[in-house]
Amino acid sequence: MKNMKKNNVTIYSTPTCHYCFKAKDYLKENGIEFKEIDVSVDQRAAQEMILKSGQMGVPVIEINSNIIVGFQPELISSLLTK
Repeated sequence: MKNMKKNNVTIYSTPTCHYCFKAKDYLKENGIEFKEIDVSVDQRAAQEMILKSGQMGVPVIEINSNIIVGFQPELISSLLTK
């Protein structure tokens, strides 16, 4: 995947979430810089994540103000190449 522009990517995750690791690995493999927020230790961020996504589960990935719930590589790729 070619990253032609700078994307603003945040992943809300926990240290025990299998799909969080898959999502982070996917982003790393594609050279995408991201900010990781561990919602298991940051309650304010957890509340922010719930407000943005309507979900309590992780991962929640925010790409340029677009919210993705879960690990969805095709959607991630689509949003990164917009």
